[in-house]
Amino acid sequence: MLDFDDAQTRLANGAPLPRATTETPLREAAGLVLARDLTATLDLPPADNSAMDGYALRHADYRPGATLPIDQVVYAGQAPGPLAPGHAARLFTGSLMPPGADTVVMQEDTRVVGDRLEITQAPRAGQHVRRRGEDTAAGSPLLPAGTRIGPAQIALLASQGIASVVVHPAVRVGILTTGDELVAPGQPREAHQIYNSNGAMMAALVEGMGARATQVLHAQDTETALRSAFQKLAQDCDMIVSIGGVSVGDKDLVKPVLESLGAELDLWRVRMKPGKPVAMAHIDGKPVVCLPGNPVSAFAVFTVLVSPLLRRMQGRRDLFPPVSRQRLRTDSPRQDSREEFLRVRLAIDDGGVAGLQPFDRQGSGVVSSLPWATGLARIPAGQTVRDGEMVAYYDFQHWLS
Repeated sequence: MLDFDDAQTRLANGAPLPRATTETPLREAAGLVLARDLTATLDLPPADNSAMDGYALRHADYRPGATLPIDQVVYAGQAPGPLAPGHAARLFTGSLMPPGADTVVMQEDTRVVGDRLEITQAPRAGQHVRRRGEDTAAGSPLLPAGTRIGPAQIALLASQGIASVVVHPAVRVGILTTGDELVAPGQPREAHQIYNSNGAMMAALVEGMGARATQVLHAQDTETALRSAFQKLAQDCDMIVSIGGVSVGDKDLVKPVLESLGAELDLWRVRMKPGKPVAMAHIDGKPVVCLPGNPVSAFAVFTVLVSPLLRRMQGRRDLFPPVSRQRLRTDSPRQDSREEFLRVRLAIDDGGVAGLQPFDRQGSGVVSSLPWATGLARIPAGQTVRDGEMVAYYDFQHWLS
């Protein structure tokens, strides 16, 4: 069996970097990955403006107890005239600063009598002014290639007037579930059958990362059915994820079927729990990742082993999200000869201290643990970890996005 870290590295490098690019409207770019560095073309804000509702003046004109005539009112979206020495201008949040003004006094620190302004709180020079280019300056880096586009990135790009971006096309992922015992949700089920949760789960995992689950197939446990399904997916998809049939049982036929299609296994079996029966091969240069059939095992393996490969195929800069160190809360010591990945929930106790609570049942068939958990806690192989010790924590929020 491969060590977990070796398997993770091999899988992360199991496909070439993307070359194809396409231009897409900004509002349709969410989830896609930038193919080119972007540089700011505008100063933002484009001119000095007020950060408050209030009054603009020259700071040098302030005198305690003195009043200043108000010579203009400037609304956001209007061009102000020059501010005469010894005068003030009424402004609102976003109003441009009149030429000559250098300070804004918020309206709560003023009193207006007629058309004259009295300042009741001594201002600080330059206060409450948003300076031109303080957000982004023309010519400065905006976003690097390899950035996954989300709402925050769209806001930044739109603020620069960018209406379309060059991105890598979404990775097309084909999903294949196997097993004679599986029946589709919504269909009648016999006593010897279980519902197929793997197909819908894997499609959601793939699309949650910004890829496209273009086909979700199910094959019976025969070489003919499996070969036909793999051939179809290899024609239409950039990557294949199969679930089940990759162990060593009489009906675990995925490995020989892949070999019959000319695929050579790059790895097979990983020293981890859950998820030992994992394989990677290539058909026509396209990666095929084979996951164990238990839904919990497939979910865990996708999280820590497959997601970096998918990020590479998307062209992302960072293949491996952060892994934090958190305190494990456990009633009994944890120890295994394999790397164990516990389903845990990150919780804050009454004293404000964070800790990882393991689900009370860690069997690979306990699907109810998945919506309960916030991530996986890694217990190193061959080590005994006791209550209160620090362990590596793989947060689903980061590793599945």
